[in-house]
Order: sequence, then C-alpha cells, then structure tokens
Amino acid sequence: MTETVAGVRIPDSALAREATELVRDAATPLLFDHSRRVFLFGALRGAEQGLAYDPELLYVGAMFHDLGLTGRYARTDQRFELDGADEARRFLEAHGLGGEPADRVWAAIALHTTPEIPLHMAPEIALVSRGVELDVLGLGYDALTEEQRAAVVAAHPRPDFKNRILAAFTAGVSGRPDTTFGNVKADVLAHFVPGFVRGDFVEVIKGSAWPS
Repeated sequence: MTETVAGVRIPDSALAREATELVRDAATPLLFDHSRRVFLFGALRGAEQGLAYDPELLYVGAMFHDLGLTGRYARTDQRFELDGADEARRFLEAHGLGGEPADRVWAAIALHTTPEIPLHMAPEIALVSRGVELDVLGLGYDALTEEQRAAVVAAHPRPDFKNRILAAFTAGVSGRPDTTFGNVKADVLAHFVPGFVRGDFVEVIKGSAWPS
C-alpha cells in the first residue's frame, strides 16, 4: 500500500522497498528516520519550487546519504559522504540503473554537505541537499507550512535530534579525522573530540614541497 506523508507519496516500487530495507537494516532508527525526513522535506521543497524530479532517484539519494555513518558501510580512507554515494551507485547498477542516473544519485550524496553548489545542479542533487539542510540546519524551515512539518515529524519523530545527530556525526568521522579537512565535519570534531586540530589550508600551501 502506497504511503503518503504531508501529501508526498513515498515510492513503493521494488527498488524503493529494497532501499528502505537496506537502510533499515544498516542504520540506527535515528538515521533511518532522518533519511526519510530528508526525502520528504526534499520532495516538499521541490513541489514548492516547481521542480520536476525522479522520485525514486531522490528517494535512494535521501535514504543512502548517511550510510557512511553506519558500521556496515563506513570506511576510514575517504569522506563518509563517499561511502553512501558509492553504495548507492552499486545498488542502482544492480537494479539496472547505471550510467547518468546512478551518477546523479552519487553526486547528490557526495555533495550533500557542500553548501550552495548542489543547488545549481540537477533537481535530485539539489533536493537531497535541501532536505538535509532543512532537517539538520533548519534552512528553509519557513518555506514549508507548520502543518507540513508536523506531518513529517509525526511520521518520523526527531526526539533530541540536534544532540543525537551531532553524536552520530562525531562517531562516524572521529576515526578518520583527516577526511574532514575543508568540510563541515571538522567543526563537529573541534567541538566533541579533545585534542583534534583541524587542517589549515594556508599552512598546507605554505608547507608544500614547492620551494616558493
């Protein structure tokens, strides 16, 4: 039976159902509910902006965007965003959706913590970022009605979400601090990991092998 939240139909294809179960099995309830809210908020922002997008691709992008924070899919040699992006591409290719559609979802996930740039790209890429920004940062909060926000949160509650998502970010990236250079997760480690020293772009330039 197709589920509708705040007027948004959640995709109910075999691909979408498998994506749901994969994330439900791998992620904590915190990350599962967050990922579903990202899809719903992204879809609502898309409707508000009159954007045409592929609901299945947006759904996979939203659902897989934080897989790099899970024990099953986290690596230590690259940014956590790439863990989810790589898995989404493998998943889509296994379902016969390779090429440009898979690249689009990969970019949506890989860039979801990179401000502004995704908003100038394909709708699915922009709307994953819109959903993340609304749920985590509150950006675009007033672009939706109180009723829309309440319906989404009723379906996927966010108890103490601010503190719990920061704890999940910390746990997910503290084992790979070098991957936070130049991105927002350096702020997380600076707040919550004693002794963390963020990389400095100017010092990297000055300390490079070039003599001048």
